[in-house]
Amino acid sequence: MALGNHSAVTEFVLLGLSADPKTQILLFVLFLMIYLQTLMGNLMMLLVIRTDSHLHTPMYFFLSHLSFLDLCFSSATIPKMLENLLSQRKIISVKGCLAQVFFVFDAGGTEACLLSVMAYDRYVAICHPLLYDQKMTNKLCKGLVWGSWGLGFLDAFVNILLAMSLDFCGDQSIPHYSCELPSLFPLSCSDVFLFSVLLHAFGNFLLVFSYARIISTILSISSTLGRSKAFSTCSSHLTAVTLFYGSGLLRCLMPTSGSPWELFFSMQYCVITPLVNPLVYSLKNKELKAALKNMLQKSLQHLR
Repeated sequence: MALGNHSAVTEFVLLGLSADPKTQILLFVLFLMIYLQTLMGNLMMLLVIRTDSHLHTPMYFFLSHLSFLDLCFSSATIPKMLENLLSQRKIISVKGCLAQVFFVFDAGGTEACLLSVMAYDRYVAICHPLLYDQKMTNKLCKGLVWGSWGLGFLDAFVNILLAMSLDFCGDQSIPHYSCELPSLFPLSCSDVFLFSVLLHAFGNFLLVFSYARIISTILSISSTLGRSKAFSTCSSHLTAVTLFYGSGLLRCLMPTSGSPWELFFSMQYCVITPLVNPLVYSLKNKELKAALKNMLQKSLQHLR
């Protein structure tokens, strides 16, 4: 499909986070460190899960895909932001901007689906512990993961087809560090009502259903110790869901006005969440910490 009538506009200007050159240098160093830490943390998570046979379970299978998605999600936005922080002309072509929109939608939509799948996994672990192995079969887990990837791609494909029909005119400046679909609406001469409806139709039935049953089951446990153990089973995932869904929902519901809050919430799910997810899942996880310790010990022995 050809792009809409973009003859008037061929590129956009990403205004970024600051116009002060000294501040931009500091921000470049900060976000470069964040990006490198994100790459290291998620690659380490992937390596540990792959090499330790004790972690070849449904939960860690889903977690490995989440780590890979976080790598894709952060790589869709941060490298361009780093380039613009050091560049005099902070521009991006219309096609490049739409490509970034597609990859953000693809990675973000897939991650939203995968978090819902992981919520279902935690629901089965808490509500049906004796039937966990029978329910969470290898075939089902693979089907749920590839279904998440498929839905994420479909979501991105539909949205990018609609975005490609937009006509851009007037101001070329985007008050953002990356191309996000809501930030393009004020630059468009087209009717964006349909886009607003799609973005506000945010949520996932499987996620809501799973956590409603989880909370109901935890509250029905009579002993305090039992409730504590059940909550600890899903606490890491609940933290990840809150960080991702919470900031994403608030970003979608906010009117696009170029306010600092838009940048804050966007930064939360695009930059901060991929950075902290490996920490969230490993800090209270004895199996992951033990696997990481064993891997480091083996690596040191090979180096001697």
